Amino acid sequence: MTVAGQLVYSVGSFYSALIIIYVLMSWLPMSGGFIYDVYRVLGSVVEPYLGVFRRVIPPMGGLDFSPVVAIILLNLVVRQLALLL
Repeated sequence: MTVAGQLVYSVGSFYSALIIIYVLMSWLPMSGGFIYDVYRVLGSVVEPYLGVFRRVIPPMGGLDFSPVVAIILLNLVVRQLALLL
């Protein structure tokens, strides 16, 4: 894998981690403060991507599976792109 491929793979892995952190933080009760600010910043970075999947995949039984599908698709695209570079 080239340096560009490794960079693409690293950025994709970092973005996947941001999605996971955002989802985990959504389970915490927040009433403001530093953690809420971090959550809002993560939301502004992650929500445009997740929003695409939330429009297509409705919640089932009160559970939102769109982040799972978003991460799987992101990883597939990143792997293919990293191999091409």
